[in-house]
Amino acid sequence: MKTILYLHAGAEMYGADKILLEIVTGIDKNQFKPIVILPNKGILADKLRENNIETHIIDYPILRRKYFNPKGILQYVHQYKKKTNEIEALVKQENISIVHVNTAAVLEGIVLKKKLKAKVLWHIHEIILKPKLINYFLSYLIGKYADQVVVVSKAVKNHLVATKLVNNKKIKVLYNGVENNMLKEDDTTYLYEDFNVDKDILKIGMIGRINAWKGQQDFFKATEPVLKANPKAHSFLIGGVFEGEEWRKQEIEQTISKSAVKERIHLSDFRNDTQALFKFFDIFVLPSTNPDPLPTVVLEAMSAGKPVIGYNHGGVTEMVVEEYNGLLVAANNPELLSKAINRLVNDSDKRQLLGQRSLERQRELYSVGVFISNIEKIYTQWS
Repeated sequence: MKTILYLHAGAEMYGADKILLEIVTGIDKNQFKPIVILPNKGILADKLRENNIETHIIDYPILRRKYFNPKGILQYVHQYKKKTNEIEALVKQENISIVHVNTAAVLEGIVLKKKLKAKVLWHIHEIILKPKLINYFLSYLIGKYADQVVVVSKAVKNHLVATKLVNNKKIKVLYNGVENNMLKEDDTTYLYEDFNVDKDILKIGMIGRINAWKGQQDFFKATEPVLKANPKAHSFLIGGVFEGEEWRKQEIEQTISKSAVKERIHLSDFRNDTQALFKFFDIFVLPSTNPDPLPTVVLEAMSAGKPVIGYNHGGVTEMVVEEYNGLLVAANNPELLSKAINRLVNDSDKRQLLGQRSLERQRELYSVGVFISNIEKIYTQWS
């Protein structure tokens, strides 16, 4: 049996968090023993333990912008050395075969590779555009220290290869998979009460952490005119914010408060019932202003049988086929995004057709079973 150590960047329940949970609960426990170490407590840690996955909390540093200064670098290096020693001490008796690093922002696998004499699988969910120096720095480390690089889309692979620091032959594209959404419309009726809305409204939604590029402001700019033109339309922005960046949410709240249709714009922190939310929405929008590598939220919307509207860049272009299961428009153009949303708001037959095709495409190409099988094949390549 191979013992695999998993390192991740947090303990929430967004895209990469859900993928980690799928992997460690889905792999064959007769072949693999998963041990997960997270940098903090949270929903993900709770879910892992509920599924009897050995889970530990060690507050190792994650490469964030707060470290991009002389003082921050010194602090990062000090914490890095201290916490990698703690991780080694915790698992040194476990005979770790593979260190599966589930994000570009976790660098602890580099030292642990040598300390534990293990292979490193570096699972990349990100496309880092800025700062360019950080992109090249991380690409260099990934190319030098990873024994296998797994990327979530062709867009991520192309981004890494473009740096000329990661060998193309070392990279494998492995699309994420999601569980089929088995909820019925009746299972979402409580949400009408939660949001205090009528049952005959039309619901336009997005789910994503509030940060610099997930596009909440673009979503607002695109949906506000739609709401003004369609009295039955409501928009829903679901997602939390990193600690220390609460000002981002406050900015959105201020923007909404000035809108003439503010009563039909619903801003909510992250919720645990996202499957119900995807089923609740009539239209799902991905307004990410930077290329989103392979947004799990799009797969989840597809699994719920919903049409997807987004900007034409990143991994969404590999999941959504224009006019087949969604609509894509030129990036960073809220006006075009608004027109696309309005098309589906005014055409219920089109919404239903695209939604049904979304469901069929997700089940054919992005199932959990195929995803887990491919992960296991990678693990078994090392004797």
